[in-house]
Amino acid sequence: MLILVTNDDGINAPGIKALSLTLAALGNVAVVAPEKERSAIGHGITMHKPLRVTAVPWEKPIGQGLAINGTPADCVKLALDALLEEPPALVVSGINWGENLGTDVLYSGTVSGAIEGCINGCPSLAVSLAGETDLDFSFAARFTAQLARKIINQGLPAGTLLNLNIPCLPPEDIKGVAITRLGRRRYTNTVSRRLDPRGRAYYWLGGQKEDLDQDPATDIGAISRGMISLTPLQLDLTHYAYQKKLAAYLPCLGPGQGKE
Repeated sequence: MLILVTNDDGINAPGIKALSLTLAALGNVAVVAPEKERSAIGHGITMHKPLRVTAVPWEKPIGQGLAINGTPADCVKLALDALLEEPPALVVSGINWGENLGTDVLYSGTVSGAIEGCINGCPSLAVSLAGETDLDFSFAARFTAQLARKIINQGLPAGTLLNLNIPCLPPEDIKGVAITRLGRRRYTNTVSRRLDPRGRAYYWLGGQKEDLDQDPATDIGAISRGMISLTPLQLDLTHYAYQKKLAAYLPCLGPGQGKE
């Protein structure tokens, strides 16, 4: 059995080291990850330059990882199409430094690594540790391995992946596991304008998190209460409930309609 591990923090990040070595107890692990941090890259793929693969020494029993000069989605796509000798039983992306909650999943390279696995028919899981400093990935890695075993044995529905967020707390302080939906999050004050030494403007993107939906049923609410959040995501973004109402527009959208 083969497990593919990737991330967006880069191949030298502590989260992917802890995760891959813990998952090695379940089967063979292939580590294919970006050569440098690619956080918030979303589902970008590299189309206009070559992708190169560099072997990186790894602790036993894995032996080596593969660093790619691309995005998390590149890593999974390249692994599945060119680097692995067999399809993985599971794709795991993480463990990310910091949470991926609510609309973060649309920006996250971590989640996109799992999405790429799901697109290609592999059971897939994204894992993040909710914290900013002095993160200890050991419990998160152990919990992920327990969940990974369940997924391998039970499978996931087609077009479905899981987004796992774990609070950075001592295990005895975690209040349990919640099956959640995505909350609503946006970022304010996202653009900082500055001047370089020659007086030319440049911009930094960043911002402060603003959580608009902290209902206990959301991933944001669960993490705020010290619980592990597990959210099933699906590739199909269709808003089915709106289809009939949208169809009412059709009489005025045909050829020749809308003219004065």
